[in-house]
Amino acid sequence: MPGWVGSGRPGRDLALAGVSLVGGLAAYGVGLQPQFPWAPDVPRVSFLLPLLAASVAVGLRRVATRTGLVVGTVAVFADAALGVSVGVTVVYTQVLYDTCVYGPSRWWRWLLRVTVGLSVGGTVAGLLWWGWRGAAVGMPFALLGVLPVVTGISVRQYRDQAATERARAEQTARLVELDRRQAVLAERARMARELHDVVANQLSAVALHATALLAAPGLDRPRIDAALRVIRESSVQGMAEMRQLVGLLREPSVDPVQEATRVRLDELDRLLARMADAGLRVRTTVRGSPRELPVGVDLAAYRIVQESLTNALRHGTGTAELTVAYLPTEVAVTVENPVRSGGPADGAALPAGGAGLIGMRERAALLDGGFTAGPRDGCWRVRATLPAGERT
Repeated sequence: MPGWVGSGRPGRDLALAGVSLVGGLAAYGVGLQPQFPWAPDVPRVSFLLPLLAASVAVGLRRVATRTGLVVGTVAVFADAALGVSVGVTVVYTQVLYDTCVYGPSRWWRWLLRVTVGLSVGGTVAGLLWWGWRGAAVGMPFALLGVLPVVTGISVRQYRDQAATERARAEQTARLVELDRRQAVLAERARMARELHDVVANQLSAVALHATALLAAPGLDRPRIDAALRVIRESSVQGMAEMRQLVGLLREPSVDPVQEATRVRLDELDRLLARMADAGLRVRTTVRGSPRELPVGVDLAAYRIVQESLTNALRHGTGTAELTVAYLPTEVAVTVENPVRSGGPADGAALPAGGAGLIGMRERAALLDGGFTAGPRDGCWRVRATLPAGERT
């Protein structure tokens, strides 16, 4: 069909009005008026005016539904006064249908009451006037009044239900898109935390020892070799962990949790050894009985300790205290180190963007744990408590 008569376009209403007028003229041409000759002296051409008005009412079904109903009702009463023609009566059924579909809900309720009342009233009047045969008087009111109204109500309910389902589907699609975006943001944040924790420790050791070598050109060969060994070990370790992380991102079949949690609290000895090689002396205290922790808690605790010791290496005086407490329902890690009053010996501070504290706080929050970090009695203190379940 042409685009101008598409669904919801004004051309469709005009086309329907034209079809109604043509159908009424066809009924007029075959002489289907009047049906009740109580006004025999009325010229037949007089039936054309109500037919034209009823057709106009059909054309107003969406742009002016109330006006269309009024015009159609006046037309059908005028036609009834002339003797009732089939064309106007049939076109008026379309007006009733359109009013129920496009008009306010209170209108179809009112029309249903009126048409049902006319049907019942006509039936009762026929029974009282002609007996049982008179019951057929209510049939025209039911066919030409109640039937189009009920049909319009059904179509309206189906359309309203379809609109509700479409709105629900659109809302579901928006929620799915929002969940997808949140998942992407959460994954990006997780990747940023892992990347920072993997690289920061090794690169900090490399930068510190390289700075020391540049700042002290008169070092003897053994001290130079020791610094270079630390630089090499830190670089190799950083490259290994970087390859692990890149492999995790490239290989979708690998379980991210399993691959990302190869480091745990029971591997702190290797971390402390690397810190000692880098120049940070750590005094470790373990309280309670070490036990197996949930995978996420184990990884988060290790990464928080790693980042805290890295910060102590950057900004401290070369010593730190680490406390790991295994409590009945949680595990607590505390790192405390003196803060250097000035910058490094050479006056060149290592760059730090504050992502470490953000990452540690996020790790604790994701596990519904607690995290605090800040100065305390001339030291910098980091403490994280992570839920570890009931002790078995």
